[in-house]
Amino acid sequence: MNTLVFASRNKDKAKEVTALLQGLGVEVVTLDGFPQVGPIEEDADTLEGNALKKAREVFRQTGIPSVADDTGLEVFYLNDAPGVYSSRFAGPGATYADNCIKLLDRLKGVPPRRRAARFRTVVAFAAPGNLERTAEGICAGSIIESPRGEGGFGYDPVFLPTGSTETFAEMSTDEKNRVSHRAKALEALRPILLEYFKNR
Repeated sequence: MNTLVFASRNKDKAKEVTALLQGLGVEVVTLDGFPQVGPIEEDADTLEGNALKKAREVFRQTGIPSVADDTGLEVFYLNDAPGVYSSRFAGPGATYADNCIKLLDRLKGVPPRRRAARFRTVVAFAAPGNLERTAEGICAGSIIESPRGEGGFGYDPVFLPTGSTETFAEMSTDEKNRVSHRAKALEALRPILLEYFKNR
């Protein structure tokens, strides 16, 4: 069976991505199986740049086709912040809770109609023959005033998708995977992966 590396050690992301890539006929593995791959600094100024950098570097070091993602929460009132800095919004080593607290503090007193936001994910695929492809997924929503739900990760407890009464953190994994930004990005990438692996 062909193998595809998901270029992350984030167990929360890996769980989502493995579920979303089912049916490709490939074994999806994470960086946990490649201790020789060290940390890859996400220093690009775009989500696309970070995703491509990670996919390229993991493919270079493992020799196995690789998929990487970068995700940003873009809050319109904050001029699309935290965006590419979402995972370190509250500083280096920030926890999920730290980031949510800082975000809610920045939006304190802002009325619901001005709390619109979106999650945006870019996934990148790198494979032999200098093959590189990217795909994007977006989920529109808003930031609520206090966290709700025990599931998910990141900003999920404060993000309410448009048309939903539940935050991402209140949804089951399956429910989130039907509407999430990451699901949409991987769905857009799926035809590229199918085409690549079909004759291998």
